[in-house]
Amino acid sequence: MLTDTAKAGPRLREAARALATWDAAIIAATAVFLIAASVSVEHFGTARNAGYIVLDLAPILLLALTMTLIVTTGEIDLSVASTVGLTGAAMGAMWNGGMALEAIMPLAVLLGAALGAVNGLFITGFGLPSLAVTIGTLALYRGLAYVVLGDTAVADWPRLFTGWTLGRIGESAVPNLLVPLVVLAVVCGVLLHATPVGRSIYAAGANPVAASYAGIAVGRLKFWLYVASGAMAGLVGVLWTLRYSSARADNAAGLELTVIAVVLLGGVSIFGGRGALPGVLAAGVLLVSVQNALRLAHVSTEALTVVTGSLLIVAVLAPNALGALRTALRRRRSTANGRTA
Repeated sequence: MLTDTAKAGPRLREAARALATWDAAIIAATAVFLIAASVSVEHFGTARNAGYIVLDLAPILLLALTMTLIVTTGEIDLSVASTVGLTGAAMGAMWNGGMALEAIMPLAVLLGAALGAVNGLFITGFGLPSLAVTIGTLALYRGLAYVVLGDTAVADWPRLFTGWTLGRIGESAVPNLLVPLVVLAVVCGVLLHATPVGRSIYAAGANPVAASYAGIAVGRLKFWLYVASGAMAGLVGVLWTLRYSSARADNAAGLELTVIAVVLLGGVSIFGGRGALPGVLAAGVLLVSVQNALRLAHVSTEALTVVTGSLLIVAVLAPNALGALRTALRRRRSTANGRTA
């Protein structure tokens, strides 16, 4: 019979391995930063400021949810921010045309899904690289947004809808936007980590040829992920337009950089096959909180861009460096055990 101490050894090693992951490091770094900023930055720890952080965080994390699924398959979607802009411009055009907002909102989401389907068709149907395709549609969709709405802004949206996006649940300090964010995060988390679809996503990213031989329809899977990404961008286009009460062709310009930084900083491998949503969610909170704290400290907008770019570089280099270090340590232990034997 094994003693309690002998039984505890493997458990402790397993717990140590779980804590020594990039996800755990990002979650810990986020918690430390939130505590430090609450103590050192004036107004950062207030409920009012937390509400502003959630408002800034919601569109980034919503786009990051489906971006995580796509990057895990080894692909990328650089057109999400342009899709947000085009769906917002289409909302403005439909509103000027006399359509009811209740009809405009689902049509905007469907438009986003159609734009995502275009990406998916070129990538999975014609075999083109996702980087090249989505760079092209990034420019195409943004250009179409200016064709649809020009340089004008549509700002006469109903207060009932704009007020909801800025409002809070009951008498609490919890923003309304937190509800769809949590619901969709749970849906994507369950899909990725607890369903056959999620296992197929990891398999397609790790080795698409082997996944195909295993019976996974890799092309079809990627196509529908791009449709989902487009639909999510359409939803963000609706929320962005209503939050700022302004439909403009340049809505969300440059947001794709932040979304990709969050996904990679959250530990999702740019080469596919590895990553988890908890790390991505923590990375989003960390990045937006850092930007918020710097604004409260009256740091310039240019410096905020430098921070985003720096975190993107860290997101790419650090996990790979950590993986290389682990591999080196395993080889050293194997060599040492071989000599001992």
